[in-house]
Amino acid sequence: MVITFICDVLGEENNGTTIATMNVIRSLRAKGHEVRIVCPDEDKKGKPGYYVVPPIWFGPFKHYVQSNGVCLASRKGMDVVKEALQGADIAHFNFCGFMSGKACDIAHEMGIPCTASLHTQAENFTNHLGLENVYAVNLAVYRKLYKSLFSKVDAIHYPSQFIHDLFEKKNHFHSKSYVISNGIQSAFQREDVKRPAEWDGKIVVTYTARYSKEKDHRVLLKAMKYSKHRKDILLVLPGAGPLEHQLRREAKKWCANEPVFGFHSRADMVKILNCTDIYCHVGTVDIEPVSCLEAISVGIAPVLTDSPRSSVSTFAIDKKLNVYNHRSAKDLARHIDYWIEHPEERKQNADAYLGFASRFDFEKSMDAMEHMFEQTIADYKAKKGQPVK
Repeated sequence: MVITFICDVLGEENNGTTIATMNVIRSLRAKGHEVRIVCPDEDKKGKPGYYVVPPIWFGPFKHYVQSNGVCLASRKGMDVVKEALQGADIAHFNFCGFMSGKACDIAHEMGIPCTASLHTQAENFTNHLGLENVYAVNLAVYRKLYKSLFSKVDAIHYPSQFIHDLFEKKNHFHSKSYVISNGIQSAFQREDVKRPAEWDGKIVVTYTARYSKEKDHRVLLKAMKYSKHRKDILLVLPGAGPLEHQLRREAKKWCANEPVFGFHSRADMVKILNCTDIYCHVGTVDIEPVSCLEAISVGIAPVLTDSPRSSVSTFAIDKKLNVYNHRSAKDLARHIDYWIEHPEERKQNADAYLGFASRFDFEKSMDAMEHMFEQTIADYKAKKGQPVK
């Protein structure tokens, strides 16, 4: 197959959307398929397989957008899009932005079927305006996403049943859809890892997420104020994002031990998770929290938010022990303290998660994505009365 990925947003692999996108691209190329990538990243110019379009100029808001690590494609590069689509079997969209809707129209005019992945929730947009809790605004975003792109494509990829049900309910439609996990890399397994000397004697509590508002690191930092074992707890918070400096300041108020911040490679994350006693996932907005799945793949007892805008509570083996009230830092602290005070029960819970994570196998997910593309091409040709290979 020749597959053109049209990416309104790509950038560095420091966020879930880009990581998921690049994982699929690498898998498809390893299987022998040709993958072309349309994106607005200037640093990709001249690299094989990349087609770079002009980014949006945000004027006085440029610094804010850049601080969030985002470069968005404009509608000005449709000649580049057409070039990338020449001879393609299918076009795939990883994000609904200014370029994608028009690019989808062009692909269909060229007789090329289209698929799209829904990697974002409305709150990922509205939290930048302080409107993440306004129902009408979030609904308007879902309607806009549907009208601009997802009503046009021939099949939709949802990373979880949670976002499938939410999006189709909001827009009152039933799509040709595929629920396919982004998948967990096989590297995330239980290993015997020696802790760094400075971590010895500490209860290591880890939470991996982008430093942004909807990931709600503050509730975990604040929980340290209420924990009976705060002097023994070391928070490890791998990630990157615009709120890092603010979180570091707040950590000084609430944590007895300075947390570990910063972005880490996959190999380092495997080591960190194998040194972790308790994994907390507190983000209130999550389609499929892959970082949590990576943690439980290693075999760690988790404490998970019950936020209705996150799918993470569906990973709970024991609702009483694994799930806390997302509105309460005190309840989060109580759950953390329980696991600290009941190490045998914590180990049993952690061991139970080793088998749980197998359903999110990375290679199976990549095979399913390949099948989605193949099936969409076949369905499109059949609809057009064209011969199917």
